[in-house]
Amino acid sequence: MLKATLRSFLAHKGRLLLSALAIILSVAFVAGSLIFSDTVTRTFDRLFHSTSADVTVEPKQDLKSQVPTGAVETVPASLAARVAKVEGVASTHADVSVQNITVVDSRNKSVGPTTGAPTIASDWYLTRRSPVRLTSGHAPRGGGEALLDADTADKKHVKIGDTLTVLAQPGTFKVRVVGIATFTTTNPGAALVFLDPKTAAAQLLGSADKATSIQADAAKGVSDAELKKRVAAVVDTAAYDVKTADEQAKSAASDLGGFLDVIKYVMLGFAGIAVLVGIFLIVNTFSMLIAQRTRELGLLRALGADRRQVRRSVLTEALLLGLVGSTLGLAAGIGLAAGLIKLMSVFGMNLKTTEMVVGWGTPVAAYVVGVGVTFVAAYLPARRAAAVSPMAALADAEIAGIGKPLRTRAIVGSVVGALGAAALVGCATATKTASSASLLGLGVVLTLIATVIAGPLLVRPVIRVLGGAFPALFGSIGRMSQRNALRNPRRTGATAAALMVGLALVGGMSVASASMSRSFDQQIDKTLGADFIVQNTNFVPFNQEVTDKVRATPGVGLVVRQRFAPVAVRLPDGKRIETTAAGYDDGVDDVAHVTYAAGNTAAALAGGSIGMDVKFAKKHDVRIGSTIPVEFPAGRKTELKVGALTDQDQAEGFGMQGGLFFGIATVEKYVPGGQDSALYVNKASGTSADQLRRNLEHTLKPYPQVQARDQADYKKLVHDQIAVLLYLVYALLGLAIIIAVLGVVNTLALSVVERTREIGLLRAIGLARRQLRRMIRLESVVIAVFGAVLGLALGLVWGVCTQQVLALQGMKALAIPWTTIVAVVIGSAVVGIVAALLPALRASRMNVLAAIAHE
Repeated sequence: MLKATLRSFLAHKGRLLLSALAIILSVAFVAGSLIFSDTVTRTFDRLFHSTSADVTVEPKQDLKSQVPTGAVETVPASLAARVAKVEGVASTHADVSVQNITVVDSRNKSVGPTTGAPTIASDWYLTRRSPVRLTSGHAPRGGGEALLDADTADKKHVKIGDTLTVLAQPGTFKVRVVGIATFTTTNPGAALVFLDPKTAAAQLLGSADKATSIQADAAKGVSDAELKKRVAAVVDTAAYDVKTADEQAKSAASDLGGFLDVIKYVMLGFAGIAVLVGIFLIVNTFSMLIAQRTRELGLLRALGADRRQVRRSVLTEALLLGLVGSTLGLAAGIGLAAGLIKLMSVFGMNLKTTEMVVGWGTPVAAYVVGVGVTFVAAYLPARRAAAVSPMAALADAEIAGIGKPLRTRAIVGSVVGALGAAALVGCATATKTASSASLLGLGVVLTLIATVIAGPLLVRPVIRVLGGAFPALFGSIGRMSQRNALRNPRRTGATAAALMVGLALVGGMSVASASMSRSFDQQIDKTLGADFIVQNTNFVPFNQEVTDKVRATPGVGLVVRQRFAPVAVRLPDGKRIETTAAGYDDGVDDVAHVTYAAGNTAAALAGGSIGMDVKFAKKHDVRIGSTIPVEFPAGRKTELKVGALTDQDQAEGFGMQGGLFFGIATVEKYVPGGQDSALYVNKASGTSADQLRRNLEHTLKPYPQVQARDQADYKKLVHDQIAVLLYLVYALLGLAIIIAVLGVVNTLALSVVERTREIGLLRAIGLARRQLRRMIRLESVVIAVFGAVLGLALGLVWGVCTQQVLALQGMKALAIPWTTIVAVVIGSAVVGIVAALLPALRASRMNVLAAIAHE
């Protein structure tokens, strides 16, 4: 049996090729994502460990916010002298390093990265742990000199002698580039500017008496942990964090972890789609191969093979296919990881392929996915093969289940579908976001399973409708293509299911993204009353100089500042919630349409007051006049009285739970050194909007990071952000379509082999080659469109339910992108035509007499 199994596998290797491609794609994305994330994690671990001081003293990071404030927490520079006196300290340094800056060249072009990585300004202080070394020019010797990292200098065409303008929080200043520093470790993608140590604090922090951290190196024989204990004993640990090099590296790695997780999970999402769609392809392939080998399997049974041996034979073939596909997929995954590493260099993160990490878990995961998926997918066909009777060798019967009733599928599909529908109904009627989202996930999984199970039941009624016009348009050829698609509902259903999965995903996400866009449009129209919003391109704050220049711009009337602050509020129900609050100038009512359930803007912005969302307030037993303890960064605390409750019914985002806001004076008092995140600007009387736009653009020309947007611009910005998510879904769809095309090609190719004698007879009675090719193409088109119709119908239901979840977050508009849906259906027909090209060509080239004689 083993010898027969191996010979059978080698005899059918061509027919198994497309299934192997599905396995290779699945495994490649799993292995590539793991290798890439492991490589980046290991590289940055080494970077952070090698550049961290033995012990670091920095301001306590008790509150974290997803929204940047522009404020830089500092420590007294004199603290370095106190730490230096601690026994076991070999040296100390008052470090200065900030990210709340913008650097532009002489043409007012930003020198910073465009990929979201920061621009960092630091004092030039070389140690054995420095990530850079001076490779040309000389070190900065005064306030007007600076170094630039080599990667940024090369990308932005900056050379020694050029003048740069640094827009820092204390003010703007110019520096001349006097040297270039080259990374000795991985370049994380940031732009680095180094200033003279004596003037860095004054230029970047506003005072030479400040530093961002104190770094201490241990004397020989003193451990980091022991030095930390000694340093902690002489500093105020309530105000400062004292960390060892390992702790500092872990903290830095955790900040980077979110970025790495996004990449990792996106790639694993690709792998998941590939695995799911690949299962249908493998099931179909083995089902058809077994159907075509009915006589062979019957002969094996007649010669004495029992059911277990036949089943084991088929599963062994599947394991061999899984092993080959997994091995090739692992190799492809290594290549994919290498490509991603090269791609990251385009974004400024210069990783090295020579440092690629292939941990033991990667090949294990690769073979578990590849072999496991193939084994599971082949199990049902293997059971069906074991059911072949010895008499089948004489009867020459198929066991594809053509004539078997679909009663079991109908019952199971109906039960699972009813459960899925109930979950989706529960999702639509739930009042809490968490429970609604959970029910949505459950409903999506169950309805997908139900559609896959019940798909063959839908083949005959749906394809009769979809292919109803074929006889009228294409005559007997159209009628035969329709009947070929109806011949085996199980096979047609499984082939279409591969395409259905991807299209259901894109349909659901298209509805969700269109609904989000329309909801944001409605919220912008409903709430935004300013003529223009001045904001940083990447939503990071800008310095006071920009605000002053905007206020002085001709034609500007009212200017209302917005500034954010990380806070923690202790609520009457006992809960402590960390969130982000916004501070505003007076005049909010003139630049925004705020709806209040109680109180008003003046009461919320008054000193010692706070406003919040009415739903958040009711949830936590807050009322007008309630006094709320509020914590700000660096341990600053106060109590604020609730002066107003808003009823904006708008989406919460960026960690801004509760809709908390107060006067900007409160932010300035408790988060000193913060920067403005946005300016809401109204035109002065007698000034047109177009004139004000031109004036603002002229004012902001020296500040390329800041833009003035009107409502239409702001809507476009939101749409572009949402589009990023949609592009990811389209990429997943593209992968699903590739594998689905493989499935259709495989089904048609095996179907052509299966119908060899039939095709020969058709050719013998006068069917032309062109007519034969058309018949196969039409069969492929109707199968692909059938999958598209099922997928889009399912996706529309998912999308509507997803919108109900979003509605609980304030995004209540429902939008269905009919243009996208029609385009997908047309695209599916094209996919069907493309998938049929090779099988149709092969069928048309058959020798008529050889085909008639085929057994």
